[in-house]
Amino acid sequence: MPTTIFDMENKIKEIIDDLKGLCSQNGLSNQASEERIITSVFLYKFLNDKFMYHLSQFAEEVEISVEDILKNENDELSAFYDSNATDVSFGYEDTIQALVNHVSQPDFYKQFDDALVRISNSVRNENFSVETADGSRKPLFEPICDEVESSARNNFAKAIFGIIAQDKFDFSGAFNGNFDFYSAIFEYLIKDYNVASGTYAEYFTPQAISSIIAKCLVGMSDKIEAAEIYDPSAGSGSLVLHLAHELGQEGGMNRAVVYTQDISNKSTRFLRLNMMLNSMTESLGNIIQGDTLLKPAHYNVEHEATSGLKKFDYITSNPPFKMDFSSTRDNIEKEWEDTDRFFAGIPKIPNKKKDSMGIYLLFIQHIIYSLKADGKAAVVVPTGFLTAQSGIEKTIRQKLIDEKMLKGVISMPSNIFANTGTNVSILFIDKANDEGEVVLVDASKLGSKVKDGKNQKTVLSNEEVTKIENTFINQDVVDDFSVKVTYDQIAEKNYSFSAGQYFEVKIEYIEISQEEFNNRMLAYFTRLNQLFSEGKSLEEDINKRLGELKYD
Repeated sequence: MPTTIFDMENKIKEIIDDLKGLCSQNGLSNQASEERIITSVFLYKFLNDKFMYHLSQFAEEVEISVEDILKNENDELSAFYDSNATDVSFGYEDTIQALVNHVSQPDFYKQFDDALVRISNSVRNENFSVETADGSRKPLFEPICDEVESSARNNFAKAIFGIIAQDKFDFSGAFNGNFDFYSAIFEYLIKDYNVASGTYAEYFTPQAISSIIAKCLVGMSDKIEAAEIYDPSAGSGSLVLHLAHELGQEGGMNRAVVYTQDISNKSTRFLRLNMMLNSMTESLGNIIQGDTLLKPAHYNVEHEATSGLKKFDYITSNPPFKMDFSSTRDNIEKEWEDTDRFFAGIPKIPNKKKDSMGIYLLFIQHIIYSLKADGKAAVVVPTGFLTAQSGIEKTIRQKLIDEKMLKGVISMPSNIFANTGTNVSILFIDKANDEGEVVLVDASKLGSKVKDGKNQKTVLSNEEVTKIENTFINQDVVDDFSVKVTYDQIAEKNYSFSAGQYFEVKIEYIEISQEEFNNRMLAYFTRLNQLFSEGKSLEEDINKRLGELKYD
């Protein structure tokens, strides 16, 4: 058995690789079903081991075997369920330990699929499904073996259990792993499926940006308290979970209650997995799959739109920048025309290049609208947003300054996202920054270029990340890196949020003698006269040659 975190991480990655290899052998590589199979099996393995780990501890306390507790469904089992309400519950017949005894049976694949369905349909596990905007629910698991040819299903299921069997590896030694451990595992698990697809682009936010946003947001607060946090375009949850981790725990309970929404089914599955890995299951009921812009899901009174949109303590988001939302654009405008949710306006539908519609501008407005009176937010935006001289961009920036809500901006290096060349910045909003100064950080020159598959990306070192975080939190002024400005100064600069426009232009003076000055000036005059002479000679030569040209 692995004895160190490093050993466990390598073994877990080996399991992931083996599952991907199995899918490849069955013709599922790069298929949509591959991601669902691998994440489902991985989650099943993780939840099974976690359930059995906690049940084993309980069994020792009550001096009854694990098998007897599960099979008899007695008072002890009810007591265990009550004390482990945040864990997914298993019937004995649905555990790896029980199913592995049936791998030789001709219908084993069906037994495995049926087990996944029973786990999902259990009343005790209903909180682990994901709600959609229309009120339906996405189950925890769905059958997976029907994704392969019928003749291969049994061998496929047997091979899965050959990979995840307890004698190969169990997660028990990893349950004390920290957030960074599971973040690395999660990123490795989904790295091949982190691509742009569907209605919205699904980009996994780099760990460095997630860390910077989380630490800077919390650093903007005088003290850390329990908070409701939100991401309206959550993706796989990197940003919101980093923030939850940074807020930490109090009395063994997470300070953060997480709320999210995302239109993508795949991203929402990733997010659920991410939350389970990081022990945030108490917030799973607040994960909604749906179109945030058209039908936001979180209200002051659950499911009652008339109660008004819910307001949050913290909001963090990396929304899609450009996207064709022409099919819903007019409905969004009509649905929300009687509110100031989209105060700056909604991009018009272009005749051409509909995929260039600035959808992120709607997310920024929604985020401002969804903040509490003292709420704080961080939004990843294209750097061009900082200086646009007209349009919706300018109107949003003007509101942030005129109503004193801007805390600062951090401009990141190019290619910080390997799958997009768009330069990005992080916009920090603080509705309580009435009299405060604004810190603008230009981190665009930091980082090292590395190859990431076919793409090139910029990677920040730990020291560079710390420099950015500390500079922003402490509001340090660093030459050619950061500057502190007032709201009035920003207004005078036509509401530009670009740090470079506020850097002091420095002129260096050096002391030289009169003789040295005269010698330098003489050298300049001599050189200029030489150049003038050469220029005149060249001019005469050109004119001569042009005069010699004849028409044949």
